[in-house]
Amino acid sequence: MDLSKIENFQDAIVTVMGLGRYTQGSGLGATKWLMRHGAQTVITDLKTDVELKESVDLVMEWYNKYREQFPNRTIYQPLFILGQHRVEDFVNVDCVVQNPGVPSESEFVKAAREKGVAIESDVSLFFRYYKHPIIAVTGTKGKTTTTMLTGAMLAKLDPKAVIAGNVKISPLEALDEMLVRPDATPVVVELSSWLLESLPVALTELKKGPDIAVFTNVFPDHLNRYASYEDYIKSKEIIFEHQTPEQFTILNFDNDIVRAMEPRVKGKLFWCSKTYQDHDGCYVKDGSVVFRRDGTGVVLVPLASVGLQGEHNLENVLTSACAALLRGVAVVDVQEVLQSFKGVDDRQELVREVDEITYINDTTATAPDAVVAALKRFGVKDDVILIAGGVDKKMDFASLIATIPPTCKKLILFPGDASDIIEAGLAGKVDIDHAKSMKEAVQKARAAAVTGDIVLLSPGAASFNMFKNEFDRGEQFREEVRTL
Repeated sequence: MDLSKIENFQDAIVTVMGLGRYTQGSGLGATKWLMRHGAQTVITDLKTDVELKESVDLVMEWYNKYREQFPNRTIYQPLFILGQHRVEDFVNVDCVVQNPGVPSESEFVKAAREKGVAIESDVSLFFRYYKHPIIAVTGTKGKTTTTMLTGAMLAKLDPKAVIAGNVKISPLEALDEMLVRPDATPVVVELSSWLLESLPVALTELKKGPDIAVFTNVFPDHLNRYASYEDYIKSKEIIFEHQTPEQFTILNFDNDIVRAMEPRVKGKLFWCSKTYQDHDGCYVKDGSVVFRRDGTGVVLVPLASVGLQGEHNLENVLTSACAALLRGVAVVDVQEVLQSFKGVDDRQELVREVDEITYINDTTATAPDAVVAALKRFGVKDDVILIAGGVDKKMDFASLIATIPPTCKKLILFPGDASDIIEAGLAGKVDIDHAKSMKEAVQKARAAAVTGDIVLLSPGAASFNMFKNEFDRGEQFREEVRTL
């Protein structure tokens, strides 16, 4: 299929692999956009029609809407193949739009590739058709906070600035409007390693990468999907490997693995660091955040006035400020946002205080190191009731196991093999209980807590055995806490 023009999707047969349940997520966002542009969509998902009823209803609502909205364009009724994948839906089509949750090693994706079928994602399509500057953010930790903080700064340039990607919003949601605007719309896209894997073909054909590539850090994660840690790192490096010398790369100097990527960077390099001050970028000096470009530095804000609290957030502050300033946001606007931005839901989020007990939602801590960071921030000594556990992603839990006893008075574990590993490592070192639902976990935590304690949801593991996803897990925690 010729992907050079959006118009070529008219009458094309396109399989969307993975519909999903986020109303603006990759699968639904891609389906909506493809239907609107006249593609004959085949929607296939291993989940059943019962599990995906809300998503299916939305698709049909959009189908009926577009038939009225575009009377001079053929709008095809989508074909749903749910509860299974069929090889014929991948080899007898013009294009496959792959949900980022689907591994590239899928036998169906392989079959499409061997047949010469174009394989895209919602993000790769966005990169193909949006010709104006794109800020892309990746990393193991902090990428969502960095993306949202950068987006808040971009909104100072244009209130219609777009935040998309791995933040549950497909960039295709806004693409059509962006393409008809007279001026470039500022955009920042969060890219997981899975989304990055979908980009090489498009970026190779375009002969460029993101205009500003931001790399926050790298730690072991998703090792249940990758053959090795090295493969995971390599997938992340896609963010800058197609850049040109005129584009910008922002790296975190304080992360050893990211720092070692310097020889492979092709764009103009900017470092972010709490200590390193000898290069253009954003860093800490004399208790303030400083930005330097072409050897000239400007003090942005004192650390004491930064809205985002926590040592772990300082990386996010530095990388966001650097990206926004390179994109053209005024210094005064960056300063204002750095002081006013307080964080995003699901990341060490204060839900409420009840009877002088603090409830913290850190559901996006899906790796052990992220839980360690939360415990170091909130825990003092025996004052944390930790709700954790779930499905193992082939992670090393040694650091977490060492951190729990000094900070936690009680550990409540969800079912799963990650929980089994944690419990085995902590036998006799901390009070351990179990919960088969979020309601049970919160009730047990409340019963164990006393004045001054912290109830922390920070799982360190995947959620799919009990919850739709980590965000569903966090929302259930909020709801249960609100009922206390």
